[in-house]
Amino acid sequence: MWVSDRAIITLARGLRQFAYGMLGIVLTVALTRRGFSPLAIGGILTVALLGDLVGTYLIGIGADGWGRRRTLLGLTLLMALAGTIFAVSGWYPLLLVAAFAGTLGTAAAETAPFLAIDQAMLAQVTLSAADGKHAEAFARYNMVASLGTALGALAAGLPDLLARWGLALDQGLQLMFGGYVLIAIIVGFLISQLSPAIEAPTVTRATGWRRALPPLQESRGIVARLAALFSIDAFAGGLTSQALMALYFHLRFGVSLAVLGALFFAANILAALSILLAPRLARRIGLLNTMVFTHLPSNILLALIPLMPNFAIGGIVLLLRQTLSQMDVPTRQAYTMVLVAPSERTAAASVTTLARNMGAGISPTIAGVLLSGVLLGLGLPFILAGALKSGYDLTLWALFRRVPVPPYA
Repeated sequence: MWVSDRAIITLARGLRQFAYGMLGIVLTVALTRRGFSPLAIGGILTVALLGDLVGTYLIGIGADGWGRRRTLLGLTLLMALAGTIFAVSGWYPLLLVAAFAGTLGTAAAETAPFLAIDQAMLAQVTLSAADGKHAEAFARYNMVASLGTALGALAAGLPDLLARWGLALDQGLQLMFGGYVLIAIIVGFLISQLSPAIEAPTVTRATGWRRALPPLQESRGIVARLAALFSIDAFAGGLTSQALMALYFHLRFGVSLAVLGALFFAANILAALSILLAPRLARRIGLLNTMVFTHLPSNILLALIPLMPNFAIGGIVLLLRQTLSQMDVPTRQAYTMVLVAPSERTAAASVTTLARNMGAGISPTIAGVLLSGVLLGLGLPFILAGALKSGYDLTLWALFRRVPVPPYA
């Protein structure tokens, strides 16, 4: 094989994140210029999230039986079709269908069904390898994703640049959708190069009503506890998503979009670099301790942001927070995969991803209320998110600190 399965999985994720980072900014601008109201655009974003939830659920039930590579190829086809439809069509019902069935990454981060299969494949090809470097593999996987998101956000400014050279802005926006489709095609090619080693082990099929659930048996209790905790963490994270933090800084301090773009580009770069430190720390103190004791100080910093007197100091606190906030991501994914049976990894990743998506899908509306009117200056979403995330960390440590895991190497 011309390149390892690990490298293919990681590179495909980075390319998808580049596309999502780009489309997360371009999509709403393009739809606004086509005359869609904020309510109509919000409907598209909501339907897209619902489609991701349904897709993740279906992946948990059937991907291992259908074949992981075959399922991923189908998802890339849907991704390309969705990009094509948004590039050429202005018919709202068709856009809703495309948003539901495609994978738009409208949060500038991947919530799509790709993740569950990726995590299961990456665990399989690393946990079975002689080097045992599963956390390092997950760290690289997430670092490349963060870099892809940051670069995609920068690429979203290309239509403005092209407009200065004489290309109409609307044509430049269509070009971005074309780039999204091209990336989907490239990702599909990469996936086609995966070896049979990424396919799931033989599993025992459930009967009766259990067919409607992801096939979890011996790992069911652990996955249920993790999913419940992860949903709380994701709910808190949804209160302070990148878009909502940008809105807060813009409304409270009048920060321009150009400055916000530079801030969040730097934040994503810091997050990507910090992810590389996570496996080194995990070798010293363990996966669970790395998850908890890097996350706790980042949550304290998050709660302090609205207490800062101006944007400059608030931005510095945010950047400090980003040096720690993502170190739990690769360790969380690796920890989940080592706790569950090999034949149940896709289902476990699907259930935990679904739980996180459901949690994150509820909170933005609440954050919007808390950032309205006189409440804006209080920065309540930051304080509430910091408190909930700290509670999640302490509960996770209390429940799982005595759960045995395979030795980390």
